[in-house]
Amino acid sequence: MSDFYVGLMSGTSLDGVDGVLVDLSDARVRLLACASVPFDARFRQELLALNSPSFNELHRAALAGNRIAAVYAEAVANLLEQVAACGIDKAQIRAIGAHGQTVRHQPTGNAATAYTWQLNNPALLAELAGIDVVADFRSRDLAAGGQGAPLVPAFHRHVFSQPGSAVAVLNLGGIANLSVLPANPMAPVVGFDCGPGNALIDAWCQRHTGAAFDRDGAWAAGGQCLPDLLQQLQDDPYFEQAPPKSTGRDLFSIAWLDQKLMPFAAAQPQDIQNTLTELTASACAASVVSYSNNSKCLIVCGGGAYNLYLLQRLRARLPMLQVSTSDQHGLAPLQVEATAFAWLARQTIWRLPGNLPSVTGAAGARILGAIYPA
Repeated sequence: MSDFYVGLMSGTSLDGVDGVLVDLSDARVRLLACASVPFDARFRQELLALNSPSFNELHRAALAGNRIAAVYAEAVANLLEQVAACGIDKAQIRAIGAHGQTVRHQPTGNAATAYTWQLNNPALLAELAGIDVVADFRSRDLAAGGQGAPLVPAFHRHVFSQPGSAVAVLNLGGIANLSVLPANPMAPVVGFDCGPGNALIDAWCQRHTGAAFDRDGAWAAGGQCLPDLLQQLQDDPYFEQAPPKSTGRDLFSIAWLDQKLMPFAAAQPQDIQNTLTELTASACAASVVSYSNNSKCLIVCGGGAYNLYLLQRLRARLPMLQVSTSDQHGLAPLQVEATAFAWLARQTIWRLPGNLPSVTGAAGARILGAIYPA
């Protein structure tokens, strides 16, 4: 019997929504359709602004949540249109897993001070799409004393684990996160946010070239790494923290970068781009070296998997590992996170845990998410 779910992800890169329609009726993930809906430049800037305190932000955040739901509904309609010829309609889809757009992530402290905030209006999405929606995945883990992130390692274990061989999976979104899947399937998974992925690389590229991202890493490749600047960036205490840990634009923002750049005002923008790429590569490689558990391969997913220069720098720093992208393992890099939230929605619908306490630090396994019936 088919078990259809939609997964929707809009990540810290702020480029738009990635959506998938998948059949999760058995252990194998069967992709039926995929869609991407970009955010226009004005909306992207509004989401970026909402990552920091600003004027009338509660009102603006509510409107942005409505807009996110509308874009999500557009992605769902696109997916349904693709599979209509196969006789699949919305009545057959069990649920939509809708992550929302993270604008604040403050997981440290106690139950009175820790929180995470993803802009969304899942009730509106359920109304627009006519399908049950599962949303608000992170808050239950946070309530149980966890970081609320990363959540994708549980899905990485489901889809990429290789019994008898440890595997490392690196998601290069706006923030980079690592999953280490042990050779023994009963052993705990290690997972955490390494630091910035594409967020600083993209922001600096847009500021100085007008392009939304550094295609293939070509601009960075034409520059030179500035060792003193790289060291200044690497000195941030986050990189020395032991897992469980998670981060976001609350820390690794363009304001953080501008402060670090003050002593380097005369540096060439292209050299800074090269150095930011090296920061991502070095932070990820250091995490892999410290926690890879004798992994022989590193599977890379997320938008950063298409940055050829970044992959080159990762391979140079990790010569002992075979570095490949997730499309060589059954899922395209931009489909992995969206599929993860389809899978997490299934976990919720079936009343199964979605978090890994070994990753988030939660007091135990928890059923994640809230269900909004259509």
